[in-house]
Amino acid sequence: MLQQYCTVNHLRIGGGAPVRLMGVINCSPESFYRSSYIPAGKIYDRAVAMFEAGADMIDLGARSTAPGSPPITVTEEAARVDAALSELDGTGITLSVDTRHPEVLEVCLRHDIHAVNDISGLADERYARAVADSGLPVFAMASFREPGDAAGLAATREALGMVVTRCALLGIDEYVLDPAVGRWVPERTSEDDWELCRNFQSFSAFGRPVLAAVSRKTFIGDLLGRQPEDRLAGTLALTTMLVAAGAAIVRSHDVAETADLLRVYAKMRET
Repeated sequence: MLQQYCTVNHLRIGGGAPVRLMGVINCSPESFYRSSYIPAGKIYDRAVAMFEAGADMIDLGARSTAPGSPPITVTEEAARVDAALSELDGTGITLSVDTRHPEVLEVCLRHDIHAVNDISGLADERYARAVADSGLPVFAMASFREPGDAAGLAATREALGMVVTRCALLGIDEYVLDPAVGRWVPERTSEDDWELCRNFQSFSAFGRPVLAAVSRKTFIGDLLGRQPEDRLAGTLALTTMLVAAGAAIVRSHDVAETADLLRVYAKMRET
């Protein structure tokens, strides 16, 4: 039987722990949600504000992964991450870093980081080995070869099974599964995302904690006819349902609002 929880810097995720909250800091001006971009020099203030507002950990990324985003070099990504993490060293804030490149991870490991967020689900052998060698816990997204290339519920379940197998082969015991909700590849549709959300509870069958990462995403905007800046209410409504369906941790751009949601949800669950 697989371990039902993951521990990141003494933070227990899943296994009966409270639902955790991961705040998002984007160091990429190319981000699909422009208001989430935090420039160098302001990373510390935003991270502390998120922590004080209720974030259990921060997920920091320096490259936009939204379809159609302008490409940047690995060198540029590494420089952005290096500058951001330099502001957070010694703060004690639990940090994960969102990258797919071993060169960037190497830079990250010079700082105080506690987990890796890999949207390719350890599909790249060179990067997967670097992650395994780091000894860090992993947030691993359902992917066959490229991030989010599993379109539909059946394919997503298959891809998550592959992620579990990869972790076993690499000797990675501490990891959280991400079903990859979102418009990652052109073949995916909004209905694919709604199908994943309606069946979110089924992803717990792998015996691992599951991440809900739907914050302000395209399929919510498609339904409501709203741009990223106006998708908060839809995001919160959906997040409540995903928490009820077993999400062990929620990734959010809107920490204060999501923290309130989780407090209300926990109160309603009291017996």
